[in-house]
Amino acid sequence: VNESSSFESPPDVVRLNISEQMLAYGLLGIDNSDSHRYNDIQEKATFDSEIFFYIILPPIIFHAGYSMRKKQFFDNLGSILTFALLGTLISTVIIACIMWLVVQFITLKIRFLDTLYFGAIVSATDPVTTLAIFSDIHVDPMINSLVLGESLLNDAVAIVLCGAIEDYSALYLKGNPDTFEVEAFFRTIGNFFFIFLGSIGLGALIGVLTSLLTKFTRIRDFHLLETSLFFLMSYSSYLLAEICEMSGIVSVLFCGIFQAHYTFHNLSLESKLRTQQLFEVLHFLLENFIFSYIGVSMFTFSHHRFQFAFILAAFFAIAVARAANIYPLSFLLNLGRKNKIPTNFQHMLWFSGLRGAMAFALAMQNTMSEARQMFLTTTSLISIFTVIFCGGMTSPLLGVLKIPTGVPDAFVEDIESCNEDDCTPSSTVATPRAKSALARGWKRLDSVLLKPLLTNSQPTLQDTLPWLGPIARVLTPSDQMMGVHISRQSQEGNLVTNNFSSIVREDSLSCGD
Repeated sequence: VNESSSFESPPDVVRLNISEQMLAYGLLGIDNSDSHRYNDIQEKATFDSEIFFYIILPPIIFHAGYSMRKKQFFDNLGSILTFALLGTLISTVIIACIMWLVVQFITLKIRFLDTLYFGAIVSATDPVTTLAIFSDIHVDPMINSLVLGESLLNDAVAIVLCGAIEDYSALYLKGNPDTFEVEAFFRTIGNFFFIFLGSIGLGALIGVLTSLLTKFTRIRDFHLLETSLFFLMSYSSYLLAEICEMSGIVSVLFCGIFQAHYTFHNLSLESKLRTQQLFEVLHFLLENFIFSYIGVSMFTFSHHRFQFAFILAAFFAIAVARAANIYPLSFLLNLGRKNKIPTNFQHMLWFSGLRGAMAFALAMQNTMSEARQMFLTTTSLISIFTVIFCGGMTSPLLGVLKIPTGVPDAFVEDIESCNEDDCTPSSTVATPRAKSALARGWKRLDSVLLKPLLTNSQPTLQDTLPWLGPIARVLTPSDQMMGVHISRQSQEGNLVTNNFSSIVREDSLSCGD
């Protein structure tokens, strides 16, 4: 309490030790002797960012990873990582610089670190409307995978970046706020990469453990238990990452990717259907709830701060930052890509940078200072405008840019053109694509070690790594050796991981194990 003057804004949680009992109080809002900030209706309708990050967000992010078109994602992995990592950093810095110039002409006092935080918030893209249109009209797989992959990893990077900026702010409070703290900066950069890579590893580990559990046990004979365990293991990846002070978003995203690529093939047909439909319904309900709440919050949040100069400058800044992100990086990527990113695809990538639920949730985390209230108001307006305008203009723009639509679904399987191992429910066969070196390396590791080890697919470890001898034999169950997976898979040919509209359930008895 005596050091409260060192804080420029009140903390979210205050813990008090009273009679050896630790009491924690959450921040509700501003209260004074004249009036309360919330009436009863407003208090019930007020968004709790903790509920969003721990209850609403995990199923949405997991569904994105679980339903991802993995072949397209990994074929363009280098480009997606470039746009998501380097592009988000470029966008954040450019937005921060533009907004820093703007705030010099308004009465509100805002530090550069605050504008950097705002840049990280609005750099989180959420092109849910655009992706829905892409799916409906079957747009070219390359642009679809670039927009989807970049938006997913971009959200994860934006969350970690917001945390890193707040960590830097905490580290340099002991010094002069107007100086650049070199030690704090490099420590923050190190923490950023440690958290990001550690979260990827944790999510992948949970996915690997689940696949091993479903491969080496008979849990597939108990469909309800199998589905429940799959759900709980997937959700645990988010909670464990948060407990380890890493990013739950990154963890659950890559857990979803690994679950779809490996665990899915070990599940019974009943559980395959249940898990797909469960996460699809949760994703649909929760996504719609969030966008509904964004509109409601414009009326229930009583401390909106409209600074029209700041709002207009923010729209300009995100457009400039998006262009500075997409076009230069696309040029550099095309120098090394065999399958170039065309100019019309780059225009579509720029236009697809909608802001949505993630930016709104990050802005809602702390709205106590006047600057944070202005950030929330601006972010809400940006989210509403970009979803309505950019989402509505997506279909006409595809025609103007002459981007191919009506492309045959990327998950149509061509049994004659792929081997037995590749023709799985998550396989995709599309037009020939030039893979990056990163994608080729991953494919080799996947086909030689990971898929034989983690799934019941063939070839087995005894075929791909015969020098392992008895170890390979122990890690190859009898079902995998006899090719039970292949016969079951042929019966489930109409079941695809990533295109729920193509699910055709034949006879569950004949398709079951």
